[in-house]
Amino acid sequence: MRDYLRLEVRRTLRDPGFVVGGIAMPVLMYLLFTNLGQDESGWRTGGMVGMAAYGALGSALNTGGGVAEDRATGWLRQLRVTPMTPRQVVVGRALTGTVTVLPAIVAVLAAGGLLNGVRLAAWQWAGIAALLWLGSVPFTLLGLGNGYRLSGQTTGVANMLCGLGLAVLGGLWFPVTLFPHWLRALSRYTPANRFAQLGGSVATGHAPAPGAVAVLIGWLLVFGSYAVLSYRRGAANL
Repeated sequence: MRDYLRLEVRRTLRDPGFVVGGIAMPVLMYLLFTNLGQDESGWRTGGMVGMAAYGALGSALNTGGGVAEDRATGWLRQLRVTPMTPRQVVVGRALTGTVTVLPAIVAVLAAGGLLNGVRLAAWQWAGIAALLWLGSVPFTLLGLGNGYRLSGQTTGVANMLCGLGLAVLGGLWFPVTLFPHWLRALSRYTPANRFAQLGGSVATGHAPAPGAVAVLIGWLLVFGSYAVLSYRRGAANL
């Protein structure tokens, strides 16, 4: 299990697409959005948390692209003959995703502190990074589910649409206060919205709301079940 995890982390970090799309793009979008228009520290802090969450979400979903490539090259077939159970394989891949989201989170937070002048206490910086890191697990499982179930090209499209849809509906790009009332109410039940609330609460000096944690746990169970079922179906069709 440890060797499998180490291998997958190295493969992901060596992917140029991951470096550009998962790390550089969220930083550039954050700097662009927060330096055009409002010049307020609150806007820059909130935008930093939202874009760090978006970067983590995209990097987590990107794990599914590697899974689809594994299916095409026969790696998934090789895993079937190892002693690892379907759950262990999915957990191993999920752990890979939790490791590879860290660069995106750290890069956006660094841009906020070093370039945009965001000032927070040391415990707040650490808390935001830790909660966004842990909260990204449901999205990793969603990406894995798509990767185990769909073809390589289809997985990329599906993950891109999932990332954009979740980010916009969850208020990672624009504040949910700009949404119509009905859409604002719906957004509260989306994983991306509650995901960003984890870091947003710490940025304002508060503990995460129990409701946000509960919603994320619910989505964790849904996406986790989807990933395991997709792996079993994909392995059976090899």
